[in-house]
Formats: sequence, structure tokens, C-alpha cells
Amino acid sequence: MLPRLAAAVLAVTVLAPLPQRADPLTGMAFSRIPAGRFVMGTPATEKQREPQEVPHRVTLSRAFYIGVHEVTQRQWVRIMGSNPSQFSDCPECPVERVTYVDVQAFITRLNGASPWPGFRLPTETEWEYACRAGGQAAFGAAATLTRAAANYDGDKTARVGSFPANAFGLFDMSGNVWEWTSDDHCPYPAGDVTDPHGACASGLKVIRGGSWHFGADSARCGLRYTHRPQDRGFSLGVRLAHDAE
Repeated sequence: MLPRLAAAVLAVTVLAPLPQRADPLTGMAFSRIPAGRFVMGTPATEKQREPQEVPHRVTLSRAFYIGVHEVTQRQWVRIMGSNPSQFSDCPECPVERVTYVDVQAFITRLNGASPWPGFRLPTETEWEYACRAGGQAAFGAAATLTRAAANYDGDKTARVGSFPANAFGLFDMSGNVWEWTSDDHCPYPAGDVTDPHGACASGLKVIRGGSWHFGADSARCGLRYTHRPQDRGFSLGVRLAHDAE
């Protein structure tokens, strides 16, 4: 079964560039990600994989929007009025030191103020689908990652958009800051699933993408990491999603 799963590729036609839309209030740009099917998780041959990364076919039945960039400090301050970041001298760097609880408050305020409400966190599945952008290698299109391609194992955060975008036009899916998702940390399902969302009251939320402070292995598209909803840190940030019309 594993070889057949590993050979399956993303079943979606990617048009370049994908349609984008911006929030009128903050200027946050979003790409419209098409519905499709892919293998979530990682093959046994992927270096530094973890046993929990069980490969399984997932169908996303609806298109959705996801942030082209991580939420910046400037955008956070526009909504929340203050900047929690350790590296607070860089308005166009990603906001960090935000808890899951903080992010929910940010989303509530943003939805109450923006002419385009409907913002939310991406599910874990949506995040990995967006990270892979049609590829099944460890970093989507690439099996390895270099310092020219992402901000990892470094000294601090970088301005969003400083590194090349993936095939969906999304920046910093690997590195810069970890990104909260809406999912509880739950075991993957055993079979094929459609539009999954982890809800198991585990007490932990899934974060994705690695960060400037971690190595390249943590920036793999299939890597799952966790924090409690109340945790904050200098490499914990966020990227928003939005429901497509």
C-alpha cells in the first residue's frame, strides 16, 4: 500500500498565478487554493520522518484562501494595537510570541472590522496541501532545503517575502515562524478522508512549517509539531485562511 500512496500525486490543475484577493483593512493578500486530492503525511523513505506522519489520501472538496504571507507585525498592530514580538523593530517581519488564544482574539477583531469577514486559521490538512503546492517531496517541489530558499537555523525572523514563493505563490511555508493551525493534535485517520479536521481534545494544537530557530528537518511539509493553546515563543506566528465564496 505504501508504494502506491507514495506514487500518488496532487490531483489538481495549478494555474499560475492563482487568483488573489486582499483584505481592504490590513492589506493582507490571499491566494485562492483550488480543491483537490493529495497524499498527506510522508513516505517511509523521507529523511527524518516521524512515525506519526502516516501517509493517507485526503480530498479537499472546496477551494479556500490562504495568506500569501505570514501575518506581519504591522498587520497585527493595526488590529490589536500593540506588538508582542521579540523582534519588534521590523514591521514587515512576521508577528511572533502569539498564542493560539491571542490569534483567536485577533481573528475575532479582524472579522468584526474588515469589509471582507470570514477569516480563520487553516486546518492542518489545508496547511500541508498549501505547503506541498502540487509536490510530494519533503519541501513540496524539492527534496532538500537550502538557506537561500528559507529562513531556518538562523538568528532572527526575516521580512515576509524575502525568499522564493512556492508553486501556489505562497511565501515562507518553510521556515521564518511556526504557524498555528486550527486542529487538535490527533492521530491521522487510517483510510481515505474528505475535509478532515482534528478534534480530539488532546490539549495540544498543531503548528506547522518550522522557523528561523529550528533546522531544515522541522520545515518539512509533512512535519507535525505541537504547542498548548496558551504557549508563546519567539518563533510562534500565524498565517490566516479565509473561506472562498
